[in-house]
Amino acid sequence: MKLESLEKEIGYFFKNIDLLKNSLVHRSFGNENKKYKKINNERLELLGDAVLDLIVAEYLYKHFQNYSEGDLAKIKSMAVSEPVLAKVAKKLGMGNYLLLSKGEEMTGGRERSSILCDVFEAVLGAIYLDSDFDTARKIVLNHLEDYIDHIEEDEDILDFKTILQEYSQKEYKTVPLYEVIGEKGPDHKKTFEILVKIGDNAQAIGVGKSKKIAEQGAAKALCKKLGVS
Repeated sequence: MKLESLEKEIGYFFKNIDLLKNSLVHRSFGNENKKYKKINNERLELLGDAVLDLIVAEYLYKHFQNYSEGDLAKIKSMAVSEPVLAKVAKKLGMGNYLLLSKGEEMTGGRERSSILCDVFEAVLGAIYLDSDFDTARKIVLNHLEDYIDHIEEDEDILDFKTILQEYSQKEYKTVPLYEVIGEKGPDHKKTFEILVKIGDNAQAIGVGKSKKIAEQGAAKALCKKLGVS
């Protein structure tokens, strides 16, 4: 698959196209292709993660001047979270260009949030190596600035577990307890049902494709029930 279309979507054209190619190689691909046994995007992902953290921290420092260090840390955590980066990667069509094993392909790897998040960071690492920090910053903010500026309005990425825990500790001097109360479906396509309780004061249920998602759903439901913003 030609990469010019992806470069156009990203808004950056590589001088060394091999960097972009490497950023799209998932580690599973090497299990079926000996040539790629030691070639994957994990080193670029590590670099991209560090570059992304600095870019977002710098942006928040300059544009959210009335926020405390704690508030900035929370916003940064949400801005570089898996849901946000996966959403951007999906919008750019990065999943279509990934080199995956047949197993990953069959189980929906091209749509999996964790893989999309990782490939976004890997591509950013490749851009940084191919250019410089200023260029990487421009690309990141071009795709993330709107998410960052409206991060606290996006219920899909708010960390309701943390919000509920802080409220519970402040109001009830205890922490919420999460319990799996149901599992449905085969191993590769399970659905979890989780109950969250704050002592005997309140409870709610969440459902999701993973325990993590179900817990967030339960926390969100309980926050709404308690009127926690």
